[in-house]
Amino acid sequence: MSFHEIRFPANLSFGSVGGPERRTEVVTLANGFEERNSPWEHSRRRYDAGIGMRSLDDVETLIAFFEARRGQLHAFRWKDWSDFKSGLPSAEPAYTDQIIGWGDGTTTDFQLLKTYRSGTNTYERPIQKPVEGTVKLGLKGDPQIEATQFSVDLTTGLISFATAPEDGAEITAGYEFDVPVRFDTDRVHTSVASFQAGEAPNVPVVEVRV
Repeated sequence: MSFHEIRFPANLSFGSVGGPERRTEVVTLANGFEERNSPWEHSRRRYDAGIGMRSLDDVETLIAFFEARRGQLHAFRWKDWSDFKSGLPSAEPAYTDQIIGWGDGTTTDFQLLKTYRSGTNTYERPIQKPVEGTVKLGLKGDPQIEATQFSVDLTTGLISFATAPEDGAEITAGYEFDVPVRFDTDRVHTSVASFQAGEAPNVPVVEVRV
């Protein structure tokens, strides 16, 4: 699969609908009880890129982006306006937002993570498409300097320390991020008449594993 490191125009994704989905297999037993299982470790997000179209100029931008990706062939970045920061949407990312690992004196590479919490349960989501210039890193509560003490791979979300953190050292990070997606259709249907009447094209996009 080919991935284009380009973001779908953020002004067009604003106002789109979508979010995470899970796959759960539910078996109802003869006694009425259920057995539930999920073959997916991670959720998958879906969106509708057509909802954000507000003018015919927007439709032209969409078509150009669609054609440049060759429809479903090439994946790309998507800004999920409801979930694109390591912390609260109202706050700027801080290096203390997320714990991404603990040092062992040997390991230098750590994956960016975002942890979702509800009660005593958590889910760790790998973050693979951080936004350039937004990644902040902390080590044992102290901010680190990018390009001097660490580097970040913007295509994988992998953090690399110049020197391995010592055993037991807490590693934290803050960042903005995109979702890797592709179009979930090979056709875009538009109509000038219907668009002027307030109807937007239906253009589904779906998260991909990278």
